[in-house]
Amino acid sequence: MSGMKFKTLLLGAAAAAAAATAQAADLPVAPEPVDYVRVCDAYGSRFYYIPGTETCLRVGGRLRTQFVVNNVMDDGDWADRGEDGYTWLTRGYAYLDARTATEFGTLRAYVALRMQIENGASGYKLDAGYIQWGGLTAGYLASNFNIYTGQVYVGVVTRDWSDASMNQIAYTAAFGDGFSATIALEDRTARDVSFTDADGDASVGGTRVPDLVAALGVSQGWGSAQISGALHQVYPDSTRNGFFGGGVDALGWAIGAGVNVNLPFANSGSNVYFQGFYADGALSYIGNGITGLTIGDIGYISDATDGDTNSGFSLSSGVYLQATPTVGLAVDGSYARIDMEYAGLMDDATFERWAIDGSVVWEPVSGFGIGADVGYSNSSVDIDGVDDLDELLFGVRMQRTF
Repeated sequence: MSGMKFKTLLLGAAAAAAAATAQAADLPVAPEPVDYVRVCDAYGSRFYYIPGTETCLRVGGRLRTQFVVNNVMDDGDWADRGEDGYTWLTRGYAYLDARTATEFGTLRAYVALRMQIENGASGYKLDAGYIQWGGLTAGYLASNFNIYTGQVYVGVVTRDWSDASMNQIAYTAAFGDGFSATIALEDRTARDVSFTDADGDASVGGTRVPDLVAALGVSQGWGSAQISGALHQVYPDSTRNGFFGGGVDALGWAIGAGVNVNLPFANSGSNVYFQGFYADGALSYIGNGITGLTIGDIGYISDATDGDTNSGFSLSSGVYLQATPTVGLAVDGSYARIDMEYAGLMDDATFERWAIDGSVVWEPVSGFGIGADVGYSNSSVDIDGVDDLDELLFGVRMQRTF
C-alpha cells in the first residue's frame, strides 16, 4: 500500500471517530432518580412522608403579638410607680409532629417550642414535648386532670380551674364510642402550693412521690365530659411545729368533673361548658388564681399548715358563640374558695375569689385572628382590716397560625 493511501485511511478513520463522538454527546443523559415528597393522608391534612422513610411529618407554627393594660383599679399596677402599667408580648411557636404506623399502634413524637420577648425580657420554653406509642404517653404536656381551660381569646385575668403541664407518664385505654380511661404518674413539683417566708424559704420539702392521676372521659357528637381524680403527697420542709413550714406528712387529694355541650342552634363550633373541682391538701387542682393570691400582706396559702391539710373548691363555666363565619364571642367565669388553718399565727381564714373574662375575635382569613379582651376579678379574705383586691385589665391580640 502506498504512503498516500495509508494517510488517506487514517484521516478517514479519525473523521469517523469524531463524528461518532459528536453523535454520542448529543444523546440525552438519563436523570438520576428523584425522591419526591409524598402527601400522607393517614393522620389528617398537612402531613408529608419524610423522604426515604415511612414516617409522616407535620410542620406548623404560630406568631402572636398582644398588648395588655394591667390592673387599672385604685390598688392596682397603675397606682404603684414600681409596677408595669402595660405588658407588651410577642411570642413565636414552632410545632413538629412525626407519626409512624407500627404493629403496636401509631408511634408519635410531638415537640412544641416557644420563644418570646415581653417588656424587653426574652425567654425560651418547651411548650410540650412527648412520645406516644399506642396508649402510652411519656414526656412534658398538659395534666390528665385538666378538663376545660377556657374559651376566651386572650384571658387577661386568671380564672380558677386545673390548668397545669408537667413531666408525666400515662396510659390511655380507648373503649369505643368515644369512651376512654387514663392512669398517670405526674411530676408533683408543678402541683405544690406553698407560702414563702421572709427569708425566701418555701414551706414544702423536696420531691419524693409523684402525683397519681386518673381520668374517665367521653367525646361524642353532642360534646364531651370527664371525671378526674388525683392523689398528692403533702411533704413539708420540716416535721417541726411552727407556722412557716413544719408539720407531718399527709396525703392530699382532688376530684373534678366537667361537661362541654355543643350548641346545635348556633353556628358550628359554638358550645357551653360547666366544671367543678374540690381539693384537700392538693389546692393546685382547683386553680392557680386563688392559690397564688396575696391580699395586702396576707397570702399564706399552702396545701397544709402544721400538718393540717387545707381544703378548697372552684366552680367555672364558659360559652363560645360563632356569631358569624368570621366573628367569635366568648366569656368565662369562675368562683373559688379556700379554707386555711393558720396554726395559731392568727384565726383560721377563708379566701374567696371570683373572675370573669370576655372576648371578641375576628378571623377574616383562616388561621389569622384579631381580638380584644376584658377581664375583672375580686378577691377577699375574712380578716379584719384587710380590704378586697380588685383587678380590671384590657388586652388586644393579633395572631397567625400556620
